[in-house]
Amino acid sequence: MKKIALEEHFITAELSQYSIGQHSVQSMGGAGGHSAAKVSQRFAEQLVEFDGMRLEAMDKAGIELSVLSVTTPGVQAEKDARTAIRLARAANDFLAREIERHPTRYAGFAHLPLQDPKAAADELRRCVAELGFKGAMINGHSNGHYLDEESYFPFWERVQELNVPIYLHPRDPSDMPQMYRDHPELLGATWSWTVETGTHALRLVFGGIFDRFPNVTVILGHMGETLPFLLWRLDSRSRMQSPDKSAAKPPSEVIRKNIVITTTGVCSHPSLLCALSALGEEASCFRSTTLTRILASPLTSSKRRRSASRCVPKSAAGMRKGCCISEVRLPGVVATARAFQAGAPATASMRGGCPVAPRNLTRPSREIVVVLLFTRG
Repeated sequence: MKKIALEEHFITAELSQYSIGQHSVQSMGGAGGHSAAKVSQRFAEQLVEFDGMRLEAMDKAGIELSVLSVTTPGVQAEKDARTAIRLARAANDFLAREIERHPTRYAGFAHLPLQDPKAAADELRRCVAELGFKGAMINGHSNGHYLDEESYFPFWERVQELNVPIYLHPRDPSDMPQMYRDHPELLGATWSWTVETGTHALRLVFGGIFDRFPNVTVILGHMGETLPFLLWRLDSRSRMQSPDKSAAKPPSEVIRKNIVITTTGVCSHPSLLCALSALGEEASCFRSTTLTRILASPLTSSKRRRSASRCVPKSAAGMRKGCCISEVRLPGVVATARAFQAGAPATASMRGGCPVAPRNLTRPSREIVVVLLFTRG
């Protein structure tokens, strides 16, 4: 069984200054004390490692390829645009050298200086065209600016032109709401990152980004940051709340078409089944009855990854043969997995390059909208 992990982080010495506080015990949803300090130390050590621990962890989890990206927040916390441009370029060149050392094990998502949208668009083009990166990972807001703002239209135009996905990753809120006061356990990966990233994604939906750039694909981790579970309410209440500001299409339709999700950091098969049901079973096609997670190392151990891969019931809807991702939706990422598609059953039809189970077995959705893993049993 071969797997490709889509949310795998690293950091450089120059960028580590921005992560102080971001990867505190609170941000990781952990407990305090000596054990928490050890977790933080191990996390920091693994972020800068590319040979021993990382490859060993990949092998233990059965991961064939990791798509690497700078951990949150990176240069997006930098105030000076020129500095951000320089550091982002340096980080991308650094990652390209590491990929060159392990070309069969690593691929890359670009790190972008979004303080300057045009510079970010140019750097994305360079990373895709010259370095062979598969898209970009954006760590939330950039100094309080969100990606639905008009200044980012040239960036989204370039994304659509290059036809690569943008992975929207969490970071701490630009301003700390009063509701979190005296409750550090709610910060970071426990809850505040989900609220921040889910809201950011909804700004793209309601801000009309996908109406203006209909071929853009955004990836959300963590089982979609709760959005798959709220589609009906988003459709219903948005019409009541601000009918004059509602998107041209129902939010659920936009999310199903333009947003794909990974299971990163959510080892729960009920959550997976709900996401598949909400977003469409054609979201992912499985060659075996075992589901292997794409989880963000090094936060999740190889042992937990292997255990999680066995937690989905064999009767789970959408467990089809021939796991892949649509070439139409994720052209950069899927190129690595084309060889895995040879296992598609002869009875399956094809949609967007992805084998789809016969219609009498499942109720098909309009689009392939969930990204979970690549695998061939």
